[in-house]
Amino acid sequence: MSNIKILWVDDEIDLLKPHILFLEQKNYDVTKCQSGTEALEVLDEDNFDIVFLDENMPGLSGIETLSEIKEKKDSLPVVMITKSEEEYIMEEAIGSKIADYLIKPVNPNQILLSLKKNLDNSRLVSEKTTSNYQQEFRKIAMDMAMVNSFEEWADLYQRLIYWEIQLEDIEDTGMFEILESQKVEANSQFCKFIDKNYPTWFGGNSDAPIMSHTLFKEKVLPEISKDQPTLFVVIDNLRYDQWKAFEPAVNNYYKKEYETSYYSILPTATQYARNAIFSGLMPSEMKKRHPDLWLDDTDEGGKNMNENEFLTAQLQRLGLNIKHEYYKITNERSGKTLAANFKGLKDNDLTVVVYNFVDMLSHSKTEMEVIKELASNDKSYRSLTQSWFKNSPLLDMIQQAQQLGFKLLITTDHGTINVKNPSKVIGDKNTSLNLRYKTGKSLTYENKEVLAATDPKTIHLPSINMSSSFIFAKGDYFFAYPNNYNHYVSYYRNTYQHGGVSLEEMVIPFIVLNPR
Repeated sequence: MSNIKILWVDDEIDLLKPHILFLEQKNYDVTKCQSGTEALEVLDEDNFDIVFLDENMPGLSGIETLSEIKEKKDSLPVVMITKSEEEYIMEEAIGSKIADYLIKPVNPNQILLSLKKNLDNSRLVSEKTTSNYQQEFRKIAMDMAMVNSFEEWADLYQRLIYWEIQLEDIEDTGMFEILESQKVEANSQFCKFIDKNYPTWFGGNSDAPIMSHTLFKEKVLPEISKDQPTLFVVIDNLRYDQWKAFEPAVNNYYKKEYETSYYSILPTATQYARNAIFSGLMPSEMKKRHPDLWLDDTDEGGKNMNENEFLTAQLQRLGLNIKHEYYKITNERSGKTLAANFKGLKDNDLTVVVYNFVDMLSHSKTEMEVIKELASNDKSYRSLTQSWFKNSPLLDMIQQAQQLGFKLLITTDHGTINVKNPSKVIGDKNTSLNLRYKTGKSLTYENKEVLAATDPKTIHLPSINMSSSFIFAKGDYFFAYPNNYNHYVSYYRNTYQHGGVSLEEMVIPFIVLNPR
């Protein structure tokens, strides 16, 4: 026998006997009521899984009964059944959080479909998603062996993220584990691709992807117009899957014109990648052209304090005469202040907002136990990002931007990866501190876990001294020194880091949206 209990409320309940017999033959337990008042009394005495509720009843109407039911048991699904196709009734019912809306005359199969949709949805979706991924798994595995271009890698990564989000809530955890292993294999192959191809992406190569230093000229600039203000939001440390987590909240106010991926430069670290966006230059060129603005890893002081100066210089170099303003948000207070004064930005051609929350979240996960627990894996990391965004001053700004007619551009400087495997490295006291890349002289490391640039000039990175080199951790590795090794590894394992080579860090989103 099914343990699904249905309460069916209709003043003409006797006319529904064929429907009720049909459900009882399917082993559903149906309790009948002829009025809203009677239904509320029955609900006080018993628990039900779902309610079918007639909209047009004498005495307490269906809408009034629905309101009373929701006050008593807000999570109980209610299916409204009505003869009326009046729009205001639909809107009132939907506003009261109905689970479904059926127009009379209904047939038994419509009722059965509504039951399955509302009560058996999780199992059915889980089974179908699992079946679909099993088919897609083989296709992804074959495609992975054939991928040989930056476009194909971006496409493959997006497919993996799609399935990761689809599988995260299914009951079969084994499927999710298979996907995780497929992501590990994809990163392994991607690192080989980057090792082979990355140095060839400079010097005007037409086969190179859009990268940090070409993003502004190639993607942002074409969207700037004197006819419409543009809001350019750079959310530090944002991965493609995190964007997908809060995209629905943005879609309430903006419609997506197009979405694409671009590649972060190496190192996938803020001082390199974000400075490259705003300067339109690779790090070695930044140091050469703007020695007063560039700081090496070993220099003291903030490495991203001159982004507006870099941006102004790039605009001048491109011959652009546009009114722009730049804001960096590093805490909620500054975010609320900008949101409160946002209307004053409507006369700008370009407003740039750099938002640092996700980067702070990533570092907090390393340093705070409570954040470690709240963001213990990619699923919870996405969820935490989504929760932040829905309650952030940034969403307030986006709402105001929509009302003021701004075009909206959303992107990031690099992504981040959950690091799990340590890789030993030895360097001198001037070696940089980042866990995913190191620069310095006399670096000793384990070759198979590292992409090395012994001559930084080949990938347009500055040298701190004549014998400096760069190394980048592959996949989910992180660098650890032999001294106090076990403590260091325990502290940083399962934290989110960036600077190295992975799909998560390098393949990142750029989105263009227009107001709804």
